[in-house]
Amino acid sequence: MQSSRTNIRQISNNLYLISLDPLIHGFENFISVWLYKGKKTFIIDVGPSVTSAGVLAALHELMIDHLDYIFLTHIHLDHAGGIGEISSYYQKTPIICHRAGMDHLVDPRILTAETIKSLGETGRAYGTIQPVNKRQLVDAGQFVSDVVSPIMTPGHSQHHVSYQTEEYLFAGEAGGVCFPLPLNNGDYMRPATPPRFFLDITAKSIDDLIARNPTNICFSHFGIKDDAIGMLTAHKQQLLLWKELISGQMARSQEKDFLDRCLEVLLQSDPLMAGFSCLDESVQQRERIFIYNSIKGFQGYLKAVSNNS
Repeated sequence: MQSSRTNIRQISNNLYLISLDPLIHGFENFISVWLYKGKKTFIIDVGPSVTSAGVLAALHELMIDHLDYIFLTHIHLDHAGGIGEISSYYQKTPIICHRAGMDHLVDPRILTAETIKSLGETGRAYGTIQPVNKRQLVDAGQFVSDVVSPIMTPGHSQHHVSYQTEEYLFAGEAGGVCFPLPLNNGDYMRPATPPRFFLDITAKSIDDLIARNPTNICFSHFGIKDDAIGMLTAHKQQLLLWKELISGQMARSQEKDFLDRCLEVLLQSDPLMAGFSCLDESVQQRERIFIYNSIKGFQGYLKAVSNNS
């Protein structure tokens, strides 16, 4: 099924993956909204503002005229940038997010500026986030439901929340980024560790998710896997490997080619990124942007550890 700027894939009787195309080269099948239709009907994340019309069209195509909840894993613009438009359409729907993100949704000017500072043209291409009616916002830490449970998972950001139903764990980016390689060549996985990054906090979030004994893990980037514990365990091991590999480059962290050298080492030594060369050139270009940002997160973390030792 096709809809403007979206592609709808039915995963099961009660779960749909709505993939968004922000019309940025290399971003096809990378950003998603999850729709759950069951005892309660809700979406996980809303995508950037430039795809809001497509999200609304997809929900209309699926005959969703009411949402019980809108859940935000975090407020980065590729996940929450369209919340102003979506919440204006579903004005009676509570928006559940981390308390630390609420003020930025009501007044998103700082959030927008920081996104552009971090991601440059990619951040601009996501579009401008519109303010949210404060009355719709609900603190995830106070939210109680018999259908879905919030799990505080800081790491990718301090305001990151994962959500679990009986069947699915919606992990946002707490389990990193994972998507299938072309021609059924396995999966590609990488950390999502932008500054400021704290390895111990991120690892604890992963442990907290594993302790929930999930079965199916739904990634924001991108898709679903039926071995949630295995995927989370592999990602935690990947984080520890990145710490080791980037630590080996820190003596030259002030040199101009530091990020490029780290990228080369990671691609040579991280088996979960072995399929990088199989990716389309436009996707490789996208991935370099985010890998560099994740390396910067490790760089800041390792520098802080060294200064405190």
